[in-house]
Amino acid sequence: VQLQASGGGLVQAGGSLRLSCGASRPSSSTGDMAWFRQAPGKEREFVAFVNLGGGTTYYADSVKGRFTISREPNKNTAYLQMNNLKPEDTAVYHCAARRIGSSNDPRGYRYWGAGTQVTVSS
Repeated sequence: VQLQASGGGLVQAGGSLRLSCGASRPSSSTGDMAWFRQAPGKEREFVAFVNLGGGTTYYADSVKGRFTISREPNKNTAYLQMNNLKPEDTAVYHCAARRIGSSNDPRGYRYWGAGTQVTVSS
């Protein structure tokens, strides 16, 4: 399964972006999906999770109330709506699919996309 993330860019603090993650295979192969991010010099960290049906979501405390993850039930595309962006949100955002472990652990996913850069200026 190949994942393609898109939608990143440069935005001012307080602005919004919408990321998309499309998979090359049907949702039966992608399973649960998630977004992680990695800033320079830091470890990859969990951002948000959505299950296959789209009805269960989890968020990192740092993005609760600002980010929304979604997907159409049993579809192979996930989205991350990011509002009220802050400079500390600057990172490469990666989508992950096919959960095989913990939902908030990078080791818990089998498939990864290359990532899309999000830069928030102050």
